Amino acid sequence: MGVSGFMRRFTCLFKTKTYPFGYIQSRALSDSKTFSTNDAVLPVLIVGAGPVGLFLSMLLTKLGIKCSVLEKNKSFSKHPQAHFINNRSMELFRKVDGLAEEIEKSQPPVDLWRKFIYCTSLTGSILGSVDHMKPQDFEKVVSPVSVAHFSQYKLIRLLLKQLENINFKVCTSEASERHSFLQGRRILMGHECVSINATDHCIDVTASFLEEGKLNQRNIKCNILVGADGAGSTIRKLIGIDLKGEKDLQKLVSVHFLSKDLGEYLLNERPGMLFFIFNTEAIGVLVAHDLKQGEFVLQIPFYPPQQNLEDFSPEICKQLIFKLAGQELSDVSVIDVKPWVMHAEVAQKFVCCDNRIILAGDAAHRFPPAGGFGMNTGIQDAHNLAWKVASVLQGISPLSLLHTYETERKPIANFNTALSVENFKAAMAVPSALGLDPTIANSVHQVINKAVGSFLPSVLQRAMLDGIFKVGRAQLSESLLNESNPLGSSRLAKLRHIFEEGKSLQLQFPAEDLGFRYFEGALVPDTEPLVTAPEAPTGRRRDYIPSADPGSRLPHMNVRVSTSSSWETISTLDLVAGDKVEFLLIIAPIEESYHLARAAFKVAEDLKVSTRVCIMWPANAVNKVEARSKAALAPWENYLDVVEVKRSSDSPSWWNICQMTDKGALLVRPDDHIAWRAKLGVNGDPSLAMEKAFSAALGLRPVNVEETTL
Repeated sequence: MGVSGFMRRFTCLFKTKTYPFGYIQSRALSDSKTFSTNDAVLPVLIVGAGPVGLFLSMLLTKLGIKCSVLEKNKSFSKHPQAHFINNRSMELFRKVDGLAEEIEKSQPPVDLWRKFIYCTSLTGSILGSVDHMKPQDFEKVVSPVSVAHFSQYKLIRLLLKQLENINFKVCTSEASERHSFLQGRRILMGHECVSINATDHCIDVTASFLEEGKLNQRNIKCNILVGADGAGSTIRKLIGIDLKGEKDLQKLVSVHFLSKDLGEYLLNERPGMLFFIFNTEAIGVLVAHDLKQGEFVLQIPFYPPQQNLEDFSPEICKQLIFKLAGQELSDVSVIDVKPWVMHAEVAQKFVCCDNRIILAGDAAHRFPPAGGFGMNTGIQDAHNLAWKVASVLQGISPLSLLHTYETERKPIANFNTALSVENFKAAMAVPSALGLDPTIANSVHQVINKAVGSFLPSVLQRAMLDGIFKVGRAQLSESLLNESNPLGSSRLAKLRHIFEEGKSLQLQFPAEDLGFRYFEGALVPDTEPLVTAPEAPTGRRRDYIPSADPGSRLPHMNVRVSTSSSWETISTLDLVAGDKVEFLLIIAPIEESYHLARAAFKVAEDLKVSTRVCIMWPANAVNKVEARSKAALAPWENYLDVVEVKRSSDSPSWWNICQMTDKGALLVRPDDHIAWRAKLGVNGDPSLAMEKAFSAALGLRPVNVEETTL
């Protein structure tokens, strides 16, 4: 039985009190205009049916929030695009019925994609290779799931399948389907947002669509609008939010093609995820999306206006593929050719219009693809946002809670931007070591554009550019790049040093994937001063060290939980509900902590927010569990006794992993992040401590943290 199925079973064991929408509306929305409850107003409209928009719609629906999605394209792209799913995103996918399991089952075996290979051609000399998987990546010590290699269009298919299971429908432009859009659980294709008007009570969106060859428009009213419409976000442009950062780091052409012959050869001879190919005829990076299926994307440097898209016709692309492969292939089929520009930018604001218009995913941040932070950061944006939107619309929290989405996620976006840039620079270290400094190529291109472009004909500009690049690629000739040539030997030695020191392009960043932390927002900040400032991004892999600091992701540890028939093992991350706005208080089975739990239940009841208490028992306490907690917490029943599962007798306990004593306690938010911590126990009135902790997490009022914890 999958984890998600098991969690459905044991969540049914607890009685929780629910409250109708609007029950405490006047309290929760006291800082804003009241939301419309008119059936003609959609609670949440999401623009963009990519992974971020679809995942957000799924999370909101599971939390009981009616939402629908607008997508400007008439069909879903089959271009592979993003393909690396990091640890944290896979953890979030575990919370969706069977999604992580389906990805793991459908992705290529890890031994076919764990390496990056640097070579003179796909059939030629190997300059070096880097294995990006370490033994601990398979041991599931710090996370219950591993990373995955799975193309974006395949992920979208699985997300759509999950959405269909909860009665979502993909709609066309037919009038009957447009009318049902306001009922929620709809994805309306072929509709582009063209204007936005924020009124006192709702957001008025105008979308255009083609019907029988005629351009029409329709108005959609919503309470909250989320722009998840990609790097060129229409929503971001319409509301006038600028991006800040580095533009035009590099221009490339992406060639999506199929070749089972090439896939079979690489699968048998040199399997890998990325192939960096350098020879005198061509330079490119090949992404092997699926060797068994023979699906690839080739990334080629692009230098407009001297080059244009017509220079990359399917036939010309085939010839480039042959040059990079080192031989002709009989079955190459070019599916698609797209130009794109690499940026490193973050939106100056993530929320606006009284926190009712929100940007997520690539609409809020555009990264270099190095390290795969783009889609993954967007998936985590959605997870941070979903429970807050639900909390506001269900009347638990004020509208101002949504501003904590920006407070928390924007620093993460800024950090991931810097990390992606550093990783991109690391990728450029390899061609630089071979005598091909990309910065020189870009400078030459700029000189041609600015200095001679004004008077030289385009044909001569193109000839000049081609000639300069041909001279550059001559650095890769076999006569120069070999151990017998002093210069070639020196360059190869430099290349080996880059690989050995981990200074080339990296795939995994466990410390950043799992260890990112919110320092302010919907939480009680730590009273302990930082010993050192957060480490600046270096572009090198750093291992994750579990932390229970406020704002951190809850550490993973396997625990055993009693069901009606047996003890079953789950992760601590599975203790956090995914189908309701519910907080989790983790305590040890000691008298003071039971008092704290009772106080938490009472405060949560007053605030109309669901709360579960988890009592963490030591590994040797299986037979002592049930009766004590029941007596200590009556009449409240929404609690769960769990027992630590240690990997070995000398493995750390839960409280040691958290760097706390068993007198401490953790309050965990619905997104698995820690809202409040008492390392040594509560100093003073436990009811006051819990009131301040919940108030901070729900955005009800600021707190004086020094009065609540030790």
